[in-house]
Amino acid sequence: MIDTVFFLLVFFMMASLAMTVHGGIPVNLPKAARAEAARAPVSISIGRDGVVYLEREPIEPAQLSARLHARASTEPDLAVVIEADTDVAHGRVVDVMDAARVAGIGKLAIAVTPREAGR
Repeated sequence: MIDTVFFLLVFFMMASLAMTVHGGIPVNLPKAARAEAARAPVSISIGRDGVVYLEREPIEPAQLSARLHARASTEPDLAVVIEADTDVAHGRVVDVMDAARVAGIGKLAIAVTPREAGR
């Protein structure tokens, strides 16, 4: 009986993980030895070509800070996850992080994919 309950628990946990919604555009994320799953209501993606997307909507970097500030004023605990392609210039990522800081965002994370063990 305990095995059946455990199996059902694992099944529902796996099913709920499969239903998570990804808010960004598909990018080739860099790998990190220590990667943690993060949930954030705001996703900023930077494509290989350097185009910035605010939750799948292309946005000019000059407008990013104002849009984030408007959202942060209604959600004081707002967090942002930056999903930058591996080939994006470091300066572009710093520009996006700076825009988030200017907007008053205190919680920033950079999305990565976990490395394989032994690398």
